[in-house]
Amino acid sequence: MRFIGRIIVLFLPLMPRFFIRWISKRYVAGETLVDALNVMESLSSENTCFTVDVLGEEINNISEASYFINEYNNVLEAIVEKNIDANISIKPTALGLLLDKNIATENLENLLNKAALNNIFVRLDMEDTRVTQPTIDLVYEMHNKGHKNVGTVLQARLFRTPEDVVKICSKLGHNADFRICKGIYLEPNDIAFTTYQDIVEATNVTIDSMLQKGAYVAIASHDEPVINHALNSLIKNDMGPKKSDPRDNSGPKLNGKGNGYEFQFLLGVRGDKRRKLAEEGHLTRIYLPYGSRWYEYSMRRLRENPEIATHVAKAFLLPWTNRR
Repeated sequence: MRFIGRIIVLFLPLMPRFFIRWISKRYVAGETLVDALNVMESLSSENTCFTVDVLGEEINNISEASYFINEYNNVLEAIVEKNIDANISIKPTALGLLLDKNIATENLENLLNKAALNNIFVRLDMEDTRVTQPTIDLVYEMHNKGHKNVGTVLQARLFRTPEDVVKICSKLGHNADFRICKGIYLEPNDIAFTTYQDIVEATNVTIDSMLQKGAYVAIASHDEPVINHALNSLIKNDMGPKKSDPRDNSGPKLNGKGNGYEFQFLLGVRGDKRRKLAEEGHLTRIYLPYGSRWYEYSMRRLRENPEIATHVAKAFLLPWTNRR
């Protein structure tokens, strides 16, 4: 099955748009907020929650940020109106971070204020290494201004990540809140691990470090070695389902959060594992993207993460084994 997945990636440039659209339907909730709400409603019965991502990232003109601001405002209102267990994920470059930091900061602060009115958490997605430090600095600035409902993502494949964990936990204390993932952006081998085993090991080491430092840890991985390691690390820290967070250096449990940790999955990937973890009592969250830029998102996911292509092949050839 993995071989077929690699073949899909190899022939991506030749694939017609309608085929990519067919693929995207599994991993993208749709083009509109209504589509996203319908998907969340259908999956809510599976004892899971969500983080909503409006597709799109680096803008070319600061005026383009208004689309994302308006759309995220609509998402926040819909979460409250529909009483959905969800938070939001934002790419800082979509707010203008690479064009005008002051405007991007103001845009983010306005969204944080609105989210805070209903205790909704905001996750800053991590993009390529041009904005790694600017994104972390944005989190620092927001916390310094009293906005505690924001955290970022760290990518385990980057060599700098262990030091970032130490620095962020030192500055934010028990308010440190991470999503840890392998990282979808392919970076050069002088700043990042490039082999699967090295990336898995780096992810496991980072999870251990975050848990030991009292941070809230959203474990975003579909890899069995990472999930199994995380489960063992939770046991070592006396953490798990139906247990209060016992760590002396952790913060109080927040609205919509687990007891110090959660597991996150992309929409349409490893639904079987997500449901099993939920049945065991772990908080699980689905990363749920929607928007008109489904083509760009799908192409990047497939190109930079062949594992997704493997799931596509499985969904196509063995649909009864691979529920969303």
